[in-house]
Amino acid sequence: MDELVDILDSEGNFTGQTAMKSEAHKHGLFHPTVHVWLYTNNGQVLIQQRGKEKDTHPLLWDVSVAGHIGAGEDYETSAIREVSEEIGLKITKDELQKIGVFKSVQKHHDELIDREFHHTYLCELKTSLPNLKKQDSEVNDLKLISLIQFSGETWGMANPDKYVPHTIEYYQTVIRAIKKRL
Repeated sequence: MDELVDILDSEGNFTGQTAMKSEAHKHGLFHPTVHVWLYTNNGQVLIQQRGKEKDTHPLLWDVSVAGHIGAGEDYETSAIREVSEEIGLKITKDELQKIGVFKSVQKHHDELIDREFHHTYLCELKTSLPNLKKQDSEVNDLKLISLIQFSGETWGMANPDKYVPHTIEYYQTVIRAIKKRL
């Protein structure tokens, strides 16, 4: 779905400009996104298999929930909306714990250049997997895996054909932040 997004400079500051998401990707304009990692109190991480029709990284495993932040939209409001849309879970701002902002540049091809700042949050998953309802157009599958397995598969990108290629620093920050909360 195309939507209006805020345009950022290369340091993540608002420029006062907006563009459609498709234009931001076509021209490689920086814009904000939200990532929400859901984890259980017994040390499991919810991972999402991206939909097979996605423009980027179809069928690879990724963050529990991710999405673009609409122009003028508050980051936490965006996170709550994306969690509801993609997995049918209702959460509140108080449940979100921001763990960082990560600059990401990925050139998929000449007409699709992702230049994003991922505003990244943790949220404890307090329901079972069968209670989640995935958005079929965005999500192919959902799975809970142990933090130990997740660490082993992402820490040094030991399994690059399975996961979306985020930086090692990104995955290490997520893993350490979850461990700290267990």
